[in-house]
Amino acid sequence: MAKGDSGRVVLEIDPSLKRKLYAVLALEQKTLKEWFTITSEAYVKDRLRAELNNLENEEDEI
Repeated sequence: MAKGDSGRVVLEIDPSLKRKLYAVLALEQKTLKEWFTITSEAYVKDRLRAELNNLENEEDEI
């Protein structure tokens, strides 16, 4: 998949999963954009925290 500099994310998923995702988001009164932004920000934050913990653990071992 191409990676551009715009803020757009384009991907293909199973149509059944797409319908289910939109149904659940409608129940939560969230848009796909809101859900994706919240979920991806949390994922990035968690991964960065894990990487920092790994670096700290490596420094402790030295």
